[in-house]
Amino acid sequence: MDLPEVIAHFLSKPGAEETTPFGPEVLVYKVAGKMFALTMPEDFPSRINLKCNPERAVLLRDEYSAVLPGYHMNKRHWNTVLLDGSLPPSLVGELIDHSYDLVVAGLPKSQRAKLGL
Repeated sequence: MDLPEVIAHFLSKPGAEETTPFGPEVLVYKVAGKMFALTMPEDFPSRINLKCNPERAVLLRDEYSAVLPGYHMNKRHWNTVLLDGSLPPSLVGELIDHSYDLVVAGLPKSQRAKLGL
């Protein structure tokens, strides 16, 4: 997946919105005000930060050189994923879904209901 495809996937999630709380050079993707992804579009190769289950985060980093501890994030809960073409697009999509699902799972039931989840 390239960055435009990834951004489209972010925004396809129910309730997802793009914000720029850290300035125009960092795009942050949130659901119900909670961040599930971010990217700096000017970076090359493109990279995205995604929330991840801590145990799975370690396994992914061990298996894929394009999955690194989250840059400028809590490294226990966030990974940086390089979009350098080395990861299968299906895995990138699944990691985006996993990040979104983790954030949604932490929302109050009423907010999940508003999202239709």
